[in-house]
Amino acid sequence: MVQLPRQPTRFERLAAAAARSLLGPLRGSWRRRSVLVLALLLGFYFGGNVTAYVVVRFPGGRPAMVLALVLLLELVVRLRTRLLPPLPEGQPAPIGWQVTDNVRMGLVYAVVLEAFKVGT
Repeated sequence: MVQLPRQPTRFERLAAAAARSLLGPLRGSWRRRSVLVLALLLGFYFGGNVTAYVVVRFPGGRPAMVLALVLLLELVVRLRTRLLPPLPEGQPAPIGWQVTDNVRMGLVYAVVLEAFKVGT
């Protein structure tokens, strides 16, 4: 029996786009994937440990440090959107920007996790 080709329906395009977005980071060489995972873990490390050690020396205590960290993260996001031009469909961002994004995501995750542990 001959299998008919898939029709390009809206649902088929949606499913393909979802698969690309979910499995996209898993494509590429092992070096690229390992650098991105290390960047994510380093961001988590900095978010968990640096905030614990810096809060003692930061003037204004925890609220001022959290505000400074949020402003720094917002600056990184704004710079990325301004400096990185729109990419063609299916083309990944340069590795430097992906590393920056993964460090940022790890840092945000660690700070949010710390906030849940503290109960604020």
